[in-house]
Amino acid sequence: MEVQERVQAAALSPLLNQIVAPGDVVLDLTKAGKVVRLGGGLRQDGDSIVVTRAGRLRHTKPNKYWVEGSQKRYVPNLEDGVIGIVTDRRFEAFSLDIGAPTFATLPILAFEGATRRNAPNLQAVSNKSSGFGPLKNGYIFDCSTGLARSLLSKPMCPVLEALGKRLSYEIAVGLNGRVWVNAEEPSTIVAVSNAILAAEFLTPAQQHIMVARIMETMQ
Repeated sequence: MEVQERVQAAALSPLLNQIVAPGDVVLDLTKAGKVVRLGGGLRQDGDSIVVTRAGRLRHTKPNKYWVEGSQKRYVPNLEDGVIGIVTDRRFEAFSLDIGAPTFATLPILAFEGATRRNAPNLQAVSNKSSGFGPLKNGYIFDCSTGLARSLLSKPMCPVLEALGKRLSYEIAVGLNGRVWVNAEEPSTIVAVSNAILAAEFLTPAQQHIMVARIMETMQ
């Protein structure tokens, strides 16, 4: 859900990048200085922004806040890039499984260059995405939302950096905890998928060591 509130002063939350818990007040809107956009884990209560789930408070420009945590079940948030699986096609929209409590709807005309005469022909259960365009071939697997965010972080996640130096592959990551991997060799797809899943609770140094060991088993 997105909330917008116009205010007059300018200040970032003192809890930025810290662990917060439900009920914590992270921002006073009377001091925020500009339009504030709220992502997952936050809600507006009068002139205050309050935490609704545990995690780490994050901020990005122009002025968006959210609570970054790790969940097995994805809770949809506005502007999240997700990977969805087509489950049904209706007259002007696709029904997508995005791993949330309810299905998402993707209008056919939302695709770049799509018209009613030139609509994308996506089939049910065909591993397509609602944020990146159709994803052909490859392999999709689920991970925690926390791992998905780390894969999308900058600088590049250590496990992806290590894999990229050794293997040639394609990857797309959805904030809903879905990852698509494709490569010419099935063994590469398996290696990349296993490395990503194994990296969640490892330090950067441990991730590099783990990738090196996986590469040894492929030789």
